Amino acid sequence: MTLARRWPAGVRATGAERHRPLPGDVLIPNPAATLTNAITIDTPAARIWPWLVQMGSGRAGWYSYDRVDNDGHRSATEIIPSLQAVVPGMLFPSLPGATSSFILARVEPEHDLILTVPDSGGGLLVSWEFLLEPSSPSSTRLVVRGRVSSQWPAGGSEPPPPSPRPIERLYALLASFPRWLMGPAAMLGHGVMQARQLRGIKQRAEAGALPARALDGQGR
Repeated sequence: MTLARRWPAGVRATGAERHRPLPGDVLIPNPAATLTNAITIDTPAARIWPWLVQMGSGRAGWYSYDRVDNDGHRSATEIIPSLQAVVPGMLFPSLPGATSSFILARVEPEHDLILTVPDSGGGLLVSWEFLLEPSSPSSTRLVVRGRVSSQWPAGGSEPPPPSPRPIERLYALLASFPRWLMGPAAMLGHGVMQARQLRGIKQRAEAGALPARALDGQGR
C-alpha cells in the first residue's frame, strides 16, 4: 500500500518521486505501507546534511513537534559539532531514553541517510530514508521515504516504559487496532509529523545557524 495523501504542497512528493526506487527500499522489500514526502530547500546539500546527521531525541531533536517526540525540549537551531561524526550502527533515539530505534543503517555523506527500527528476531520493522539530490546549483530536493514491514508493530525491540508518554500510549492504542486500520492511521500521524519536520529542516538550512528567536516558534 502506497499512501499518497494531500499534504501541503511544499512537502508533497511528485508522482515520479513516489514511484521511483530508492536505495533503502531493499531493506524492506515488500512493505505493508510506504509514505514518500519531499521538499525543495534553497541551499546546497552540504548545508543541509549537518542538520540530518544530528537528528534524534536527546541529540538535536527531530525538528518536528517537540512536545510529541522530544519531551518538550526545543530542537536545535544550530549545528552541533559533537554530533556530526556518524557511522552505521549508531543510535538516533526515536524518543528520549530509547535504546534500539532508530539505528543508522546507511550513511553516504551529503547524499543519503537511512534509519531503521529492528525487530527482536533480527529483521527490520521500519526503514526511514533521507535522500538529498541537487535540483539546481543553489537548491536541493530532500526526498524522505518511510517503509513499514507487515510485521509492525509486533516483535518490537523496545521494552514497554514504566510510565509511558502520551505518544507511547498512542502507539499502544494503534497496536490494538485491526491491521487494515492500523497502517493508514499510523502513516497519517507520521505524515503530519514528517511535514513539520521537513519544513523545520528547510527553515534551519536556509537560515543557517540563527538564535532560537529567529525561528518562527518551530517545535512549540
